[in-house]
Amino acid sequence: MKLIQKIFKIVFVGLIVLTLIVVALYGHSDMPLEDLKEKYAQSSSSFVSVDGMNVHFRDEGSINDTIPLVLLHGTGASLHTFNDWAYKLKQGYRVIRMDLPAYGLTGPFPNGDYSIDNYVHFIKNFLTALGIEKCVLGGNSLGGNIAWNFATQHPAMVHKLILIDASGYPTKPTSEPLAFKIPRMPVLKHAFKYITPYSVVKTSVENVYADKSKVTEELVTRYFELTLREGNRQAFIDRIKSKNDTTAYRKIKYIKHPSLVLWGAEDYLIPIENALRFHEDLPNDTLVILKNVGHVPMEESPSESLAVVIYFLERN
Repeated sequence: MKLIQKIFKIVFVGLIVLTLIVVALYGHSDMPLEDLKEKYAQSSSSFVSVDGMNVHFRDEGSINDTIPLVLLHGTGASLHTFNDWAYKLKQGYRVIRMDLPAYGLTGPFPNGDYSIDNYVHFIKNFLTALGIEKCVLGGNSLGGNIAWNFATQHPAMVHKLILIDASGYPTKPTSEPLAFKIPRMPVLKHAFKYITPYSVVKTSVENVYADKSKVTEELVTRYFELTLREGNRQAFIDRIKSKNDTTAYRKIKYIKHPSLVLWGAEDYLIPIENALRFHEDLPNDTLVILKNVGHVPMEESPSESLAVVIYFLERN
């Protein structure tokens, strides 16, 4: 009996020591919002109050453009994922992008509701706050899901639709970032709020790129540090676990807007079969598949993907 107690005590102490080591190596406190703003809210950044949040956004380019291009990023990203696109697009178009709630400098939804419908509600209020009555709406991954759902609920506010490796159809990834798996693990999801290894962020970004050499330290650091914005780690978990209408995709075939379906051929998170489903269901679309590109074409292959977008925008 004493031997069992002694073994139990050793194991218990060992677990405590291991936990302390892990926390010491990988534990990260939230980064102060003001420090993050100083680094990631440049001179072109603005903030607007929407649904109880101070939303970080950028409104750039031609002020005479009455139908701006509004770009929505995906899970775990921020408005910065469209940096290369915006740099060129703003020379001839009005380009608006924001940090969606749960990500970037905007932070979490006060009501904790990360359903697609609540994101659609947020976009409606955001556009209203900026006085935008109609736009070309584009989105990547989660942002694409929000975009096509917005088009079904507020069709009069959408001129054209750009879906970039968009989610929405029931599907299973053939490869999934580790950061997406952790929030579904019973024990680790709680630890994720305090223990967020840089390596997990790096491998997760690499997972959605076809060419891993394009994943720079600067890029990973941006993803990593913005994850440490107060509330974002819990929001990331809540968003991954959120329940959505699994039959909403049936509405896609009723979307009448001119639509661009832009996809990376090497997307293993939302495989290319989903692009073909959008192409089959959308009555008025253009499908473009980019070879040797992964889940985030605007970030991994900005020039090639942007050329497709500009051609689509310039068509009547």
